[in-house]
Amino acid sequence: MSSPLFEIRDIQIHFGTVIALGGVSFNVNAGECHCLLGDNGAGKSTLIKTMSGVYTPSKGELYMEGKRLNFKDPRDAIDQGVATVYQDLALIPLMSVSRNFFMGNEPTKSLFGLHLFDHEFANTVTMDEMGKMGINLRGPNQAVGTLSGGERQTVAIARAVYFGAKVLILDEPTSALGVRQTANVLATVDRVRKSGIAVVFITHNVRHALAVGDRFTVLNRGKTLGTAVKGEITPEQLQDMMAGGQDLV
Repeated sequence: MSSPLFEIRDIQIHFGTVIALGGVSFNVNAGECHCLLGDNGAGKSTLIKTMSGVYTPSKGELYMEGKRLNFKDPRDAIDQGVATVYQDLALIPLMSVSRNFFMGNEPTKSLFGLHLFDHEFANTVTMDEMGKMGINLRGPNQAVGTLSGGERQTVAIARAVYFGAKVLILDEPTSALGVRQTANVLATVDRVRKSGIAVVFITHNVRHALAVGDRFTVLNRGKTLGTAVKGEITPEQLQDMMAGGQDLV
């Protein structure tokens, strides 16, 4: 079996005497959706910030394709192929979809010695990439604020994929979404996984995790309790693990 694309080994995060993460280990393969489940206070937010370069581990290591990673900051993590889509999505509602898509990575063209935003290129790419994700926009100039919650999630995911994510970390992507929007986001996650990208799906919703995940790791009080493979664990068992039940094998 090939080695994991992305791996974290015994990650610990200490804030003075407070132990936020006390030993987290898991890995994800290319083309796999690995779900990390945990209730509120389990350490999910701290883990996300560690994987995305916000926090430096007190102990433990992160690896990409067998090479140890040392992120200086979140931009460094992105440059090395680890992209994170947070719950707030980092989108500006009154700005167009294409402007949001390229925010921070604006394409330019030269005109009379001036470097101007290349609207034509940005609009074409935005429509193409959103189409690949199954979203048909009215147009690239549509304001992000007019999109549904699921569509806004898809904009953020498509943006990360377009800019070269090898590992896509999703922070509670289905929270506060309706049934139809949730189904659309889960379908988008499935498309991304099938394209060969490794997806780390972080959630407290067992049903959503089982709908899209290949493997499941439970986080409880800053530690991982073990990993289970799809088809080898029931929703009730996963829920029990999250509540602090017996460790997984």
